[in-house]
Amino acid sequence: MDITLAITGASGTIYARRTLQLLAASGRVETINLIISSTAAIVAQLELGADIKNADPARINAWLGFEPGSKLIRVWRLDNFAAKPSSGSYKQAGMIIVPCSMGTLGAIASGAGTNLIHRAADVCLKEGRKLVLVPRETPFSAIHLENMLRLSHAGARILPASPSFYHKPATIEELVDHVCYRILDQFDIPHSDSSSWTGDEVPEE
Repeated sequence: MDITLAITGASGTIYARRTLQLLAASGRVETINLIISSTAAIVAQLELGADIKNADPARINAWLGFEPGSKLIRVWRLDNFAAKPSSGSYKQAGMIIVPCSMGTLGAIASGAGTNLIHRAADVCLKEGRKLVLVPRETPFSAIHLENMLRLSHAGARILPASPSFYHKPATIEELVDHVCYRILDQFDIPHSDSSSWTGDEVPEE
């Protein structure tokens, strides 16, 4: 399958990196269309020390630990409205926005297609394809919640970056993996079941 992933300027770039790595390792994804906002590049530098400015493919591959010449990821400029994800006639499984800023979420909810991320998300909604938004914000204002509800009614899946603890995570990576596995679940992409709920019964007192 082909899939689009966008990274916006909310905190949580680590979720984007890990999701990209898991998509690449799944054996189910042939092409990842990657769109990075200018603010996302700044956040990636602050949070992870990553240099992904100008969306340079070589820098992206290095950041993800891929081979230098890997062609799995196709990077599109934010202002390129001629990119494949901007058209409904381009067949793909859907789109993930991780992390999804409240500004991006609001723009999509209002139908304002001012950049390729907004346009690609709008295309998924109008074509009935999967659109998974991963907000990483707290607390949510009434405006945020209303925008999420509006998008949910339009067909988007709202998947907050809220890791669970029942699998007894010992590291940040294990917390991140749980959220990323839930993202992959939305596209029926196989992954490790290390953080899946096992249905254990609560012991009697």
